[in-house]
Amino acid sequence: MSLAPLLDAALAIPLHAFAAMAAFVLGIVQFAAPKGTLPHRTVGWIWVLLMASVAISSFWIHTIRLVGPFSPIHLLSIFTLFMLPLAVWRAHTHRVADHRRIMILTFSGALVIAGLLTLVPGRIMHAVIFGR
Repeated sequence: MSLAPLLDAALAIPLHAFAAMAAFVLGIVQFAAPKGTLPHRTVGWIWVLLMASVAISSFWIHTIRLVGPFSPIHLLSIFTLFMLPLAVWRAHTHRVADHRRIMILTFSGALVIAGLLTLVPGRIMHAVIFGR
């Protein structure tokens, strides 16, 4: 394992990857910690900002080009940017079940599934984890 391929990439890629890794760790903390507390809300806001950073930074990553400079993964970024404020609004209006469902869906799709897809041979994170 070596961070060299990640650190040698264009700036948007390590920013995207490190924000995603931090969001993954904080997401696990959020799932395990008590809900509705001040720490949950504080960590939640940090998680939302990290996820917004992950989604926004993806628009400067063009390693897979299927439609102009974009790929289907960019649709996930648009989806994430739509779902984050919706989830926050659901929590604010005490629609906790909707908030929980949206956050689990966003975590699962935008971090777990998308993260696993970065491990495909030829991708930078594959090189980081498994070497070239």
